[in-house]
Amino acid sequence: MRVLGIESSCDETAIALCENNEIVFSKVSNQIIHEKYGGVVPELASREHEKLLPTMLRDCLYQLNITFNEIDCIAVTQGPGLAGSLIAGVSFAKGLSLGSGIPIIGINHLEAHIYVNILSDPNLDFPFVCLLVSGGHTQLWLVKELGKYTLLGQTRDDAAGEAFDKGARILGLGYPGGPEIEKTAKKGNSNLINFPRALMAKGNLEFSFSGLKTSLLYYCKENKKTNINDIAASYQKAIIETLVSKLKWALEFTDCDSCVIAGGVAANLELRKKISILLKDRKAIFPSLDLCTDNAAMIAFLGYQYFKNNKSSLINFSVFPNMEINQK
Repeated sequence: MRVLGIESSCDETAIALCENNEIVFSKVSNQIIHEKYGGVVPELASREHEKLLPTMLRDCLYQLNITFNEIDCIAVTQGPGLAGSLIAGVSFAKGLSLGSGIPIIGINHLEAHIYVNILSDPNLDFPFVCLLVSGGHTQLWLVKELGKYTLLGQTRDDAAGEAFDKGARILGLGYPGGPEIEKTAKKGNSNLINFPRALMAKGNLEFSFSGLKTSLLYYCKENKKTNINDIAASYQKAIIETLVSKLKWALEFTDCDSCVIAGGVAANLELRKKISILLKDRKAIFPSLDLCTDNAAMIAFLGYQYFKNNKSSLINFSVFPNMEINQK
């Protein structure tokens, strides 16, 4: 069985194919057109998706030496994401489905981030805790089985990835902000500045990063001679310590032995290091670095899991820019 995956939720355009539970093709095109603007321009993103998707699909079929009619199902990101970007991908997928008669299934982008960890560890057992941490989300989930989730805690304001991006902008670093802060922090002293950590009473599984961002802004205004490497290192430490502490408490609360880290911030090597050290008595699974950021492999893989259980979508399904994990 073959499931085609299409991802277009933000500024990465991606195509992948899952065959018999394995990813046999995966390609991501990063839209560098946004770099000069310091962030994603939604209209430009949707135009790029429309331009790139047909070519990427042809590349997929050519490299695998198959025809489109040899695909059994089309899985496409339904939400969350930028409305225009989602519409571009879903419209492309619906056109393929209508023209070929191949079933289609709308996929929750956040749910796909969770399940991509099974590609890293096929022996992962339910239940497990997921720390979902990206530019738009910071959440802790108890994953009971495919399609059954309990929210344990989430951010009250900014997401951790958003805090990295906004922090990078304050520091005058490049885009995207997370990798830039991580790179700068490697040369700094993370103990120099004690930035605030919010909601840190033991057992509190909610997050808040807006105060940290504001603290960074005022610190930079008042301490212009401080080495930027030290500021970045201290700022990153505050974010990571918050994430790791709450993940540890979530594991204790649920009595789970395993956890997975999902989303773009999971690519942060310092976060991986701290989790591996502080949770050495638990099983902690990280996706490979190329599967942390937005990709179609996770869409194809989750689509495969649902389709083999005889689930698909009606052709008139809508996109949901603010889609939640439990939303169907």
